[in-house]
Amino acid sequence: MAKMVEGMEGEPSKPAGMKEQAISLWKAGTDKQLKGDLDAAIKDYNHSLELYPTAEAYTFRGWAYYMQGHIKRAIVECKKAIKTDPTFGNPYNDIGAYLIELEHFTDAVPWLEQAATAERYECRHYPHCNLGRIAIARGQWMDAVKHFKACLTHVPNYKPARFFLTHLLARMN
Repeated sequence: MAKMVEGMEGEPSKPAGMKEQAISLWKAGTDKQLKGDLDAAIKDYNHSLELYPTAEAYTFRGWAYYMQGHIKRAIVECKKAIKTDPTFGNPYNDIGAYLIELEHFTDAVPWLEQAATAERYECRHYPHCNLGRIAIARGQWMDAVKHFKACLTHVPNYKPARFFLTHLLARMN
């Protein structure tokens, strides 16, 4: 008998091999997305999520929707990702970035702050850079400097943060 694993809240358990297959499909979708084949990527994400819902597949499907110009749909996907795994930082940052694009700066801040402290997140420089962008938009230059410096503590050669920080410091002089 196949080992069963717990699904999302309220969903029946699924055989353990389905999770590995779902992760493989998510990775295949990511490869297709990075090559620009968004429709094929979304199909892989859909199939992955049917087999075993993961925060990664929801988040990346959201990113694909965003790339197709469907920002609100992308935000919905990220919220599904958070419900699936609240420790995964990517969807918090993505929601914040999407809200920045919509110029909903105040709404973006708590999402980005959550991303910066998420338990499972490898790209902590992104929320700091996004918080810096919001501070610039608000004219809060000292806060922007603080956020770009925080970004650079995580990835010292991150070009967008270096660019913003250099130009911001030049403006302030």
